[in-house]
Amino acid sequence: MEIHRHISGFKSHSDSIVTIGTFDGVHLGHQKIIKRLVELKKKNGGQTVIFTFDPHPRKILFPEQRDLKLITTTVEKCELLKQYGIDHVLVFPFTREFSQMNAVDYVSNIISHGLKTKTLVIGYDHRFGSNREGNIDTLKDLASVYNFEVEEIPAQEINQLSVSSTRIRKSLEDGDVQTANEYLGYNFFITGKVVKGKQLGRTIGFPTANIYISDRDKLVPKIGVYAVNVILREKMFKGMLNIGYNPTTDFDRSIKTEVNIFDFDQNIYGETMKLEFVKRIRDEEKFANLEELKNALAQDKIACQNV
Repeated sequence: MEIHRHISGFKSHSDSIVTIGTFDGVHLGHQKIIKRLVELKKKNGGQTVIFTFDPHPRKILFPEQRDLKLITTTVEKCELLKQYGIDHVLVFPFTREFSQMNAVDYVSNIISHGLKTKTLVIGYDHRFGSNREGNIDTLKDLASVYNFEVEEIPAQEINQLSVSSTRIRKSLEDGDVQTANEYLGYNFFITGKVVKGKQLGRTIGFPTANIYISDRDKLVPKIGVYAVNVILREKMFKGMLNIGYNPTTDFDRSIKTEVNIFDFDQNIYGETMKLEFVKRIRDEEKFANLEELKNALAQDKIACQNV
């Protein structure tokens, strides 16, 4: 799969089978559209192309909504898309100027001349152009002018999945990672680098790796304790993760992300790991002393192992 940051990279391509969207999370609804692209390529030939955006359009159109967090970063999104056999992903820079392009120019400059579209696969509710003036009917009207076909994914096929990126975000913010995983079709994950912490965990028998997440737009689920899969050095381990303030021992009120990896004792400072969320175990609690904390962690480990 080739990743492009400029539409000029498509000038040598033709007969593209294209879909357009933010694809945050690459959830089951997105996967339905992506699989249709691959089916059309097998049937008719051509190149599959996903046209997506960075930053997320809402960050440009509604800058006052600073609380928008992403299910997947752009890097994570591209990694997920690789799994489906897509040929090209164009990560287009979404700007205020781009958002003001009228619908006809959008079809002409982007869909036709830029992407060399032969077939456009799109959801029934897709909107585009200045003030979202363009819709599926606009595309069908212009398709004959610019010599491409439009295939609409009908409402009943999308709606029967009851999936949306907004619904998944809400589930994760509520700590309901199991529902989010059902909508995603895979385990929600975060990726980060191991950094040094206070190393208190090892003194009570539960050494933890402190995870630094560099992308500030990445959604981190609700504070609490989670059963997780840990992918490190191309191997998978089981573990328990705490997201929170560590109220028993810390007083700086900064949120930490710390994972205890079961049956693992190696120096991994500076390494990158991936954490897949399986189930939320409990809320974060403040204990009277370290002994109470140690006992609670022992119970958490049993609960996670049972998961």
